Amino acid sequence: MEGIVATQARVIGALVLRETRVVFGDTQLGYFWAIINPALGTLVLVLIFSSVGRSPAFGTSFALFFATGILPFQTYSKLSNGLMTAISSSRGLLSYPLVKETDLLFSKYILVTLTYLMIIVVFFTMIILGDDAPLPARVEECATAFTALSLFGFGVGVTNAVLFRLWPTWRQVESILSKPLFFLSGIFYVPGDFPTHIVKILAWNPILHGIEWFREGYYGNYDSIVLSKTYLLTCTFALLLFGFLSERLYRKKSI
Repeated sequence: MEGIVATQARVIGALVLRETRVVFGDTQLGYFWAIINPALGTLVLVLIFSSVGRSPAFGTSFALFFATGILPFQTYSKLSNGLMTAISSSRGLLSYPLVKETDLLFSKYILVTLTYLMIIVVFFTMIILGDDAPLPARVEECATAFTALSLFGFGVGVTNAVLFRLWPTWRQVESILSKPLFFLSGIFYVPGDFPTHIVKILAWNPILHGIEWFREGYYGNYDSIVLSKTYLLTCTFALLLFGFLSERLYRKKSI
């Protein structure tokens, strides 16, 4: 059993290295640009909103408040969308006996998660140094929230991968369905600013709970009225279970 686990771990490690070269290239500049490019894109959005006089919904730094929402959301979005084609785009690798569909999914998850972890570190360092923003109050809570949200994105991504293989048009349908999430996930606002009936609707969105969790970890005095860690973790577990069971059934049907 240990030998099988060690072998699959080596396979996933090799796939992560391959995916890194494919996505970012063989040069160090490729890795650097993969981290800096999203950070600069987020910085541009911050400057645009700041220039029109938008004040933060919490705290004194709009850049910090915006970053605590947009970067966790981008992590989820990249995983849920990127994993959709992880199997179909690397189907040739499945000809190797040791490589399984789940290995492709895990390798993509690891690469995306590590990349966005580095992006978050770089961007928050820029804000702390350039905007005199405070350090995170509870780093461990931020890390736990990031992990939970990334695993939720993993669950959605695995489910999307199965649906995409069953119905290729799902890629376009999912793109349409996911667009409102940018405005429903609390990136620009604090849910407590809305009436109770609106908050109850927003609370159905698990991503909102992940962002609220991250903000509670970063801000020492942020107290979310909507956060339910149990709800986010339950949704995450259910999606991961459904996604991997569906992938297993699809694989057996295809044999």
